[in-house]
Amino acid sequence: MQDSFGRKIEYLRISLTDRCNLRCRYCTPEGGIQSSGNEEKLTTEEILRISELLASLGIRRIRLTGGEPLIRKDTEEIVGRLKSIPGLSAVSMTTNGSLLSGRVEALKKAGLDSINISLDTLNPLTFRQMTGSDRLFDVLEGIREVKDAGVPFKINCVPVLGMNEKEIEEIALIAGKEPVDVRFIELMPLGCGVDFTGLSSGEILDRLEAAFGAAEADDQRSSTEGPAGYYRFEGFAGRIGLISPVSGSFCAQCNRVRLTSDGFLKLCLRHSSGVDLRTPLRDGAAEEDLKRILEEAVMQKPASHDFWKDVKDPEEKRMVQIGG
Repeated sequence: MQDSFGRKIEYLRISLTDRCNLRCRYCTPEGGIQSSGNEEKLTTEEILRISELLASLGIRRIRLTGGEPLIRKDTEEIVGRLKSIPGLSAVSMTTNGSLLSGRVEALKKAGLDSINISLDTLNPLTFRQMTGSDRLFDVLEGIREVKDAGVPFKINCVPVLGMNEKEIEEIALIAGKEPVDVRFIELMPLGCGVDFTGLSSGEILDRLEAAFGAAEADDQRSSTEGPAGYYRFEGFAGRIGLISPVSGSFCAQCNRVRLTSDGFLKLCLRHSSGVDLRTPLRDGAAEEDLKRILEEAVMQKPASHDFWKDVKDPEEKRMVQIGG
């Protein structure tokens, strides 16, 4: 599929649930959200049907997100069945890591290609401040099991002023000791994120170079590594990635759409525009009609998120409702 700007849309992020067992302050409001009822959420069969249709139209990679995707008890089944869809080259997952322990081998057996694990701090007190939870040990145990199982993984960290900005060097040292990518993501002014201030990728890189010496840009990237720019530091076993949706918008190269847990195909994080797929699916729409709906929707994908501009259809939902 191509959108009206000629961008090739081949990457789908599926939110399996809008529920999460953590309360990360830049993602979820303090009192939580009113989660969709079970009848509103897509069933496993509906997720697979939409995935098959999109794969037939050119989607090649799928990432499962949430909320927290591992809250669903059938996540392993979904992974395994997605892997059997013709045309898909990879199925991956983004998780907060707290529910990984004990499920890694099943996910690997199902065929999961890689895992991104959110880890904003290694300090238990900061972890509680940021997530409202004491499950840092569970996250670290999940990471250990992923590493032992040989499943490729990355660490994602969102630096936030007043919370964890003084700890980014410690997080970066994970890549110093292990051959893993540690990626720092700029905080987006979206949902709860508007109430906090993040660090730009330039500020993060300056901090890391002050601590570890000059960074060397790593141009040996595959086409599946997404929008991160990667760097190597002397003596580091792994790489540092910087994802810059605010200071260095990559909208011109955006190749993704998102499917929310209640069946809404979302075209851009900042914009509320998109199309309801659950209703025509449950009303028995024919395959060709569903494909037409999908193709017409993709043609409406906005040119840019325009974070610092007024837009006519701003997204009011929190990230936990949209899907990370």
